[in-house]
Amino acid sequence: MTEEEILARLKPGCICKGIKLYKILQAIENGATSYEEIAKATGIGGGSCKSRRCRAKVAVLLDGQSPEV
Repeated sequence: MTEEEILARLKPGCICKGIKLYKILQAIENGATSYEEIAKATGIGGGSCKSRRCRAKVAVLLDGQSPEV
């Protein structure tokens, strides 16, 4: 396991629901190409922030940028 993978297991992907970043990265690796697909696969979104934080993070990840958002 790389250092980036270890950090992804510790970093939040959806703070409101307590879902880690690596779950989002797994969904992308498994072929999810939109926020809706990732939300369905991981359970992110719909928390108290109404998806504002995780939707922005997913957009950055889908754009191919570093997961260190």
